[in-house]
Amino acid sequence: MEKTYLPPVNHADQKWYVVDAADQRLGRLATQIATILRGKNKPQYTPFMDTGDFVIVINAEKVDVTGKKRQQKLYRRHSGRPGGMKVETFENLQNRIPERIIEKAVKGMLPKNSLGRQLFTKLKVYPGAEHPHQSQQPEVLTIQTIPGATHASH
Repeated sequence: MEKTYLPPVNHADQKWYVVDAADQRLGRLATQIATILRGKNKPQYTPFMDTGDFVIVINAEKVDVTGKKRQQKLYRRHSGRPGGMKVETFENLQNRIPERIIEKAVKGMLPKNSLGRQLFTKLKVYPGAEHPHQSQQPEVLTIQTIPGATHASH
């Protein structure tokens, strides 16, 4: 009888990565983060298991979007009461809670089930350059979301 390969559940081999969101494109950054959270970049990836790593996103307030999305992209939330829909533009939300933008973008790319909710807890987003996870010795992960651009030109 053939059995599905199950990778050993070893939380010691889960890494922590730091991603700097400054001047990065929102969507392209979110897809890369979702891939790491899911564990799809690893050879032992299993669709129904948590094989991913932790991701710390810093400088969330400096994330960038193209075109007119700054004024036209809308974020909706509902209180659950009749007429309780609140709508906000990208610009307003970025001024108010910049972490929420990256969280919403990544959450939409994770599975919509209990596994997705568990994976989402491994994402830590901070508006500034500081984060309280120094003791986990996170590796710096450079994600290039703007084709042809280098970080040396800044």
